[in-house]
Amino acid sequence: MTSSTPDPLGFRRVRHAYDTVAEDYAAYLPDTRAEAPLDLAMVDAFAEAVTSGDDAQVLDAGCGAGRMSRYLAERGCLVEGVDLSSSMVAMARRDHPDLVFTVGSLTDLPYPDDRFAGVMLWYSIIHTPPAGQARIFAEATRVLRPGGHVLVGFQSGEGTRDVSGAYRRFGHEIQLERHLYTPDHVACQIEAAGLREVCRLVRRAQGNEKDDQAVLLAKAD
Repeated sequence: MTSSTPDPLGFRRVRHAYDTVAEDYAAYLPDTRAEAPLDLAMVDAFAEAVTSGDDAQVLDAGCGAGRMSRYLAERGCLVEGVDLSSSMVAMARRDHPDLVFTVGSLTDLPYPDDRFAGVMLWYSIIHTPPAGQARIFAEATRVLRPGGHVLVGFQSGEGTRDVSGAYRRFGHEIQLERHLYTPDHVACQIEAAGLREVCRLVRRAQGNEKDDQAVLLAKAD
């Protein structure tokens, strides 16, 4: 993609930002220490649902440096990760050499139809504006097998937040914003993609968090 190529969803800026911060990101967030116990309980429920079948292949869509891929693998999932940032994928391959990671976009997943028993979008929809959300969930549904599960984690609310400043302490001058979505908005996107909501968690902000957090679990019938 050249600088003159249209980029209406801002993916070029997001990829550049995470390519820039990848090494510090991997060092600062090597595991699930940022997740609250309630968050991990939803991930555990997702992993249990996926591993109850005959083939527990899971896509960690927007895997970053692979910390949640490792968490799923430790719970019996056969994990592959995909991320827009090649530098983040490089960190994931370095830190988790036994897992498979691929560079790719959530709106154009590099996998065939019906490939996975589960797809996890763990805070990976947050940098895509509303105009791109339907495509993300359509792609997640496309690569999901009938009866498979999707787990979505995100900050709950409306509007956008400029998160560039969070990386200045590491010496990085980047442009990065995240979009907030209400659980009802995400539920509507999930339903439109052909999935059925199973349950949701909405919790208040804790610690340094500035927004409420939400997790939705859905199933393909």
